[in-house]
Amino acid sequence: MTPDLLVVAGEASGDRAAAGVVRALSSKGPPVHVVGLGGAALQAAGATLVADLRRTTAMGLGAVAVRSPHLARAHAAILCAARRPDVRAALLVNYTEYNLRLAPRLRALGLRVLWYGAPQVWAWRPSRMAAVRAGVDRMAVILPFEEDVWRKAGVDAHYVGHPAVEVQALSRAEARSLLGLTERAVTVAILPGSRPHEVELLLPRLLAAFERVRYDRASVDGRLLLAPSLDTRSRREAIERARTAHVGVFDVDPLGGAARLLPAFDAALCASGTVALEAALARAIPVVAYRVGVLTEVVARALLRSPYVALPNVLLGRMAFAELLQRDATIEALSRELRSAIDRRRELCSVCDEVEQRLGHGHSPSREVADMLVPWLRESSLIAS
Repeated sequence: MTPDLLVVAGEASGDRAAAGVVRALSSKGPPVHVVGLGGAALQAAGATLVADLRRTTAMGLGAVAVRSPHLARAHAAILCAARRPDVRAALLVNYTEYNLRLAPRLRALGLRVLWYGAPQVWAWRPSRMAAVRAGVDRMAVILPFEEDVWRKAGVDAHYVGHPAVEVQALSRAEARSLLGLTERAVTVAILPGSRPHEVELLLPRLLAAFERVRYDRASVDGRLLLAPSLDTRSRREAIERARTAHVGVFDVDPLGGAARLLPAFDAALCASGTVALEAALARAIPVVAYRVGVLTEVVARALLRSPYVALPNVLLGRMAFAELLQRDATIEALSRELRSAIDRRRELCSVCDEVEQRLGHGHSPSREVADMLVPWLRESSLIAS
């Protein structure tokens, strides 16, 4: 009997990370049938989707409420898949608020649960540790310091490296050619996020900030990179805004993500999240912005523990790259920090080198996560037979 693996990846970066694991599993012996929630990357890797992340992606308490019918249908489909007799293990990738509730349900059904990409308890809500400990068998963490944090909390945690290190990026010349960027122009990536709610809040300001810098300087070009997880309405509105601002738009390949293209750019106006780290690793100096709704802001400010939001700053333990949060994310401040990032690029590239060093070398996250799953799947197969 072919063992089944349930995968739940509700965000674009998690979709790509999960797809890497599925591909690694396919090279390790007998076939494994993968089923669950994901997007185009997981589907391309051979997974059967019972729910599509483009209909469930949300950010902030208000956004979750708006999309709750889609989440409810996805949740029912995931639990139905989890009850299939061949499903013996689950891989949960990021998507913290949802997976935090799902994990104990899966364990109660008898599944072994591996969480890939830990909830950021070092940043806020450390109270979640107890729920995670009760809901998972093992955790694959993606930031070096997280292994010690979770082991002290009683979780079997292992640092596997960050999925960003596995990206097969294009060369600067190849990426610029693909994007239609001239060789000598200073170039800026505009990355408003992978969730509709954050794109709606961030994109107008990011475009306006870029327009100011382009107006002030000669030979500055930019591209809006759209995440594949955006729904049709959000994508259409983003394209219209970019057209009005005379900024070119490029649809990001769901398999490689924006990271594959980032070497083309000198700087990046980006949402907080994985893409800020990807930008630093590509030496596209990140200027990080973060805006959420009022209700989410009130809750977050009460619970926030980390002095930094941008992952490169978290890794370095200092404010090396600009991060502009909520009311500070004004058009004036964003344009000022973008000018600074462009002017100081050579200096800041050495800081990017330091970020890369902090992640460590020799890790292959997809392979290491697959190695954790294989014994469970083989054990399940033997038991079933």
